[in-house]
Order: sequence, then structure tokens, then C-alpha cells
Amino acid sequence: MQRILKERDRLLRRAVQAAGLVGTATTLACLLVPGGLEADARLWCLVLVLFLAVGQYLLGSTGALRWAVLTVLSGEAIILIVGFASHPGVPLNLIEESVIGMVSTAPMCAVAAVLLTSPRRILLLVASFAVTIASVAVVTVNAPDRTVLLALTVSMWLAFTLAAWWIAQSVPRVMHRIAAIGRAHRAERYASELEAQRRQDARLLHDTVLATLTLLAHSGVGVSPIALQKQAGDDARLLRQLRLGGLPTPRRSGVYSLEPASVLSLGDTLDAVRQRFERMGLTVNWHGSGQVQLSSNVLDSFLLALSECLENVRRHSGVDHADVTITDDARTVRAMVTDTGVGFDLGQVGTERLGVAESVIARLRDVGGNARLFSSPGAGTTVVLEVPK
Repeated sequence: MQRILKERDRLLRRAVQAAGLVGTATTLACLLVPGGLEADARLWCLVLVLFLAVGQYLLGSTGALRWAVLTVLSGEAIILIVGFASHPGVPLNLIEESVIGMVSTAPMCAVAAVLLTSPRRILLLVASFAVTIASVAVVTVNAPDRTVLLALTVSMWLAFTLAAWWIAQSVPRVMHRIAAIGRAHRAERYASELEAQRRQDARLLHDTVLATLTLLAHSGVGVSPIALQKQAGDDARLLRQLRLGGLPTPRRSGVYSLEPASVLSLGDTLDAVRQRFERMGLTVNWHGSGQVQLSSNVLDSFLLALSECLENVRRHSGVDHADVTITDDARTVRAMVTDTGVGFDLGQVGTERLGVAESVIARLRDVGGNARLFSSPGAGTTVVLEVPK
């Protein structure tokens, strides 16, 4: 939303610069017409026109309120100097009326484009409009075209204000719609990619694992035990590589090759673990970085140990959620699995319980890692897993 508002404000500031500077240039052209104004009044007006242009340029570049005030005050000063420069009782000439009409419209009312974005700016806009109308009304008392000048000033201020309000309201709506279209496109693309992946997975399973299971269901009729055993082993290796992030490349039905997956990103496989446990009713909250590179055998042991810890949470903790925090340094990757469940007394765990001892601690030690367990009754459980990079 902040980016949308910045784009809106930038567009409004550009409108101030364009409209204001064009109006200022037209005013300058009127001031330079010979015989229109007295020399002193023309000189002061030329200086004020310079201030007017500087204020409009800086207002369009920065949007700061001080430049809006400078623009309005410079325009008011020009109106008053031109209006009171003529002798008392003498009506304004055509050039003087033109200068007043030009200054009170485009150069000054252009500030409305940047004074609609906050309550304080709106108050400044109302005050600027009121002061401009009052000054034009005062200096054109004896002007033959007073009504025209007042009507022109009011209409131009209202037109600029309405246009700026329309832009201020339309830009966020348009950007929101563009963002909604982008989200819909991403969702559709994700759904298409997911459906394509599901079909590829279904074909892969049909050509490998399901074919092997079908043979087993029919007692391997027509296939030698050695061939059946080899096919089952190939299927097991294929599934293991897929779990580690390998990419299958089918050559023909029933035969697949895999791209090497010797070094993999931890983030590529953590999501699969999370989804598997969510399907079983355990919500896993992940923290930390998953962009850690590990060799495939270390990653395999790390993920299996992590899965065993989450399985223990699901089965024994009495809660339906766990937190996993992944951290790493120059040499080690760590995962801390924490739950707020019932906990247990470490000293009461029997030696026949092999889940943590073999599936977690021993598995990590085989790849040079380690595991530490912290728990007490009623205080939950925390397991820290460590593996080398």
C-alpha cells in the first residue's frame, strides 16, 4: 500500500509541475507586454514570478508544504501588486485583468493536486482558495470584467481540485485491481503447475511402484524372484532420490533416470516434511533459514531424524503443534524441535525404546552429527539436532 501511495503522490506532483509552470509562463508573457503595467509594478511582479516558478518546481519535486505556501503567497502578492498599481478610481486595463486572471488560476490552483492527501493539507487548500477569491474580489472592484474573473478563478480551482481528487482516488483502486489480477494469475499458474506435477507423479508411481505392487499381488507370476527383487530395489532407490529432490526424466514407460542430487538445499525438502505432518494433524511452525546446502546422505539422515522427532510429538506430546527452528553457522546446521506437551522424565525411558536412541541419535552420529534431548513432566520437550555442513 505504501508503494501505491508513493506512486500516486509522484503523479500528483508531476501534475503540479506541468500545470503550474505552464500557467507561470503564460503570466510572464502577459507581464512582458509593453504598456500594460507601470515599471515598478512590472519589476516586482517579475521577481515574484521567479519565486512562483521556483515554488512550483520544488513542490512538484518534493511535495513539501513549504513550497505550496511559497507558491500561494507569491501568487497573492502578484495579484495585490497588479490590482493596486493603477491609480485610484481608474479601472483595470486588459493586461492587468489578464495577469490577475492568469495568476489566480493555473499557477496557484495547481497546488490543489498535492493538498488532498491529508487533513492538514486539505485545510491549507481551503485557506488558499478562500484567500485567492477574496484578493481577486478586492482588487477587481472597479474592473469591468470582475464577474468573469471571479467565475474563472472559482471554476479553475474547482476543476483542479476535482481532477486531483479523482486521480488520488483512482490510482490506489487501479493498483489494487492490478495486484488482484496478478494474484489471480499466480494462483492459476500455481494450480496448473500443481496439476501437472500431480499427473507426472501419478504416471511415475504407475510405471514403477504400482507396477511392482501389482506383480506382488499376483505372486510374481511370470517374473523370476531375482528380477522382482531387483525391480523393488530400483523402485526404493527412485523414491529415496525423489524425496531428496532428484528430478525424474522418463525415457520410456517403466524406466526412469534421475538428475544427480548429491548436494541439495534444505529448503527444497522441509516443505514436504511439513505437508506430510499437517496431513496427519500436526501443525509445524518453521523458523529460520532453509537455504542451507547439505550433501544428500547428511540431508537424508537429518530429515529422517527430524521426522522421527515430529512423529514423537504427534504421538506422545498431547498437543497438535510443534515449532522447528533452523539455524546454521560456518560448520554446523541445527534444528531445534520444541513442543509444549506433557513432557516426560528422561530417566524413566527404558532401554528397549529405540525411537530416539537409534532413529535420531545414532542416525545423526553416523554422519558426524549429534542430538540432545531436554524434557520434564508438564514442561514440554525440546530436541536439538546438529549435522555438519
